[in-house]
Amino acid sequence: MLRKSCQVMVKPTGSVCNLDCQYCFYLEKEKLYPERNKNFRMSESTLERFIAQHIAAQDVDEVIFAWQGGEPTLMGIAFYQQAIALQKRYANGKQIVNTFQTNGILIDDRWAEFFRENAFLVGISIDGDAALHDAWRVTRAGKPTHEKVERAIHLLARHEVAFNTLTVVNAANAAHPLRVYRYLKSLGSQYMQFIPLVERRSKTPDTASLAHPQEPQAEMMPWSVGSLAFGEFLSTIFDVWIREDIGDISVQLFDQTLAAWCRLPPQVCVFAPTCGSAFAMEMNGDVYNCDHYVYPQYKLGNINNTTIREMNNSRQNHTFGEAKNKYLSRECHSCPWLFACNGGCPKHRFLPQAEGSFPQNYLCQGYQHFFSHTSALMQAMKTLFENGYSPADIRYVLSAN
Repeated sequence: MLRKSCQVMVKPTGSVCNLDCQYCFYLEKEKLYPERNKNFRMSESTLERFIAQHIAAQDVDEVIFAWQGGEPTLMGIAFYQQAIALQKRYANGKQIVNTFQTNGILIDDRWAEFFRENAFLVGISIDGDAALHDAWRVTRAGKPTHEKVERAIHLLARHEVAFNTLTVVNAANAAHPLRVYRYLKSLGSQYMQFIPLVERRSKTPDTASLAHPQEPQAEMMPWSVGSLAFGEFLSTIFDVWIREDIGDISVQLFDQTLAAWCRLPPQVCVFAPTCGSAFAMEMNGDVYNCDHYVYPQYKLGNINNTTIREMNNSRQNHTFGEAKNKYLSRECHSCPWLFACNGGCPKHRFLPQAEGSFPQNYLCQGYQHFFSHTSALMQAMKTLFENGYSPADIRYVLSAN
């Protein structure tokens, strides 16, 4: 079956970044591209080819461009002005949406004005207040970054730029869920993403330091969040959010869980039944199956030789996508919450199980805790939805009790 659309996380600087966040899984991808020390910028010809192909690959009315990194602001504003001009040239009547994930360090008034004028949705990476954020997110000189990131958020708000916050839940901030949540609220964040940090150190010689997703023998990195700790982090925030902020603040994982209860299509690839069609593209045009699978064996091709549409409908991409459902663990098949998570991200499936069973997701215990903890209220919101009411009306029900 032909796929109608795809997403591409495009990295115009590759893995090059102006920070040295100790937990970042993408920084070490520079080992795949040793020439990057001399030239890390996407060329004008690659940019044009990407924009033309990406729009042409979408058999839908809305085309989303997801600019990421590394750090995408290192390309400078002129690069994105050119991108917008090319998007207009090749749009062919389709609506273009630009999203931009940044550490915020270089954002100033000029950047904020550019984002507002061109309706960019900006994601800012921030892990909490200064003490929590600066535990891992530092400059290449080891200096703290929180002050600059907070200043960037205030600039975006002042210029009325739509923004959301991306918080990496790690060993440092997982123990402080309400401290993190209330701090993000104080910044004016109305859309929050909480991403669990799960990384392992490879024991295989002559490889990258971080383990390949399917490497069986590896040890957890010290900054990784515990599985149950992640579930408790989410549950604690949920208990406050549903009474105080539902309808005003969107928390991606909460919204996605409710969508699963209401049998709506998943909007987050982590909880989709299959993978595929959420690619990562390097600055030279190399396309990989997934941002977490930027390894030689998962390279789909290069846009200079193969179109994005062809890669999206390739046998390799179909095989990669179907593997998520095909290789569910025995525990997943008997789990009452399979409908909500579909086994989670394959990157996290490395817990060994009994002979004959596929590996279990490391985050399983945490997900089960969260899904169980929220089930009664999720069911209540589902009932409201099915009867034509807003799920956010649950606040009135709770306030009356």
